[in-house]
Amino acid sequence: MSDAHFYRAFEDRHRGSRALIKSRVRVYLPFLAPLRTLYEEAVVLDMGCGRGEWLELLGEEGFTAHGVDLDAGMLAACQERGFSAEQGDALESLKRLPDASQCVVSGFHIAEHVPFATLQEMVAEALRVLKPAGLLILETPNAENLVVGSCSFYLDPTHQRPLPPLLLSFLTEHTGFVRNKILRLQESPDLVAHSAPVTLLQVLSGVSPDYAIVAQKSASAENLALFDVPFAQEYGLTLEALAAQYENDLRTTLRAELLQELGPPS
Repeated sequence: MSDAHFYRAFEDRHRGSRALIKSRVRVYLPFLAPLRTLYEEAVVLDMGCGRGEWLELLGEEGFTAHGVDLDAGMLAACQERGFSAEQGDALESLKRLPDASQCVVSGFHIAEHVPFATLQEMVAEALRVLKPAGLLILETPNAENLVVGSCSFYLDPTHQRPLPPLLLSFLTEHTGFVRNKILRLQESPDLVAHSAPVTLLQVLSGVSPDYAIVAQKSASAENLALFDVPFAQEYGLTLEALAAQYENDLRTTLRAELLQELGPPS
């Protein structure tokens, strides 16, 4: 971006407040908690650290977090709060790290900004620098949400193309991570609770608008078992589930209307 402050202003307008983003990334804490048991020095590299909400939360949870971001305007938000962050390229930063030196490598809404070949290198380098049982977290817009995939994804002029969940899942598996989990995120609680009949507009726009892949490096069976609970949980709202609920609600409504027209049995 030629305007050094454009992207920070764009994020402030369309990403959400710092408080909102910080509350959202708490979903990953159950995955990270066992790492504090396994490793006294819990070091994290956050690629594309942005305004630093994740860095702040990690620090509060006892992790030693360092961020890297290309955008000077975004980095200013980190530096204003005293977070450890530097301006630079995420892949080059990964390449400089020693083997098995990090507990977590994370990237929130960075995967969609880079060519796929670069993303492949990032995932491979993450596997190299992670400690046994270490985690790679990649969060990105969810193209299963039809409005996201066809419209709002392209609101950001730096986006390359949407990445379907099964593609990122396969990428981590193919690279050598021992397991991965798809977390669909930020769906409406009312839709999950099914507090009212599902509308057509909700089918188009209500699927979890973001998702993440949490991938884990191999380790002993005993250590991997510490992470079984968060890996076993189901997260978010799929298009299949929402469309099925819409059809069920529609059939129920039509049946009720038909019975009303027919009147009570004689």
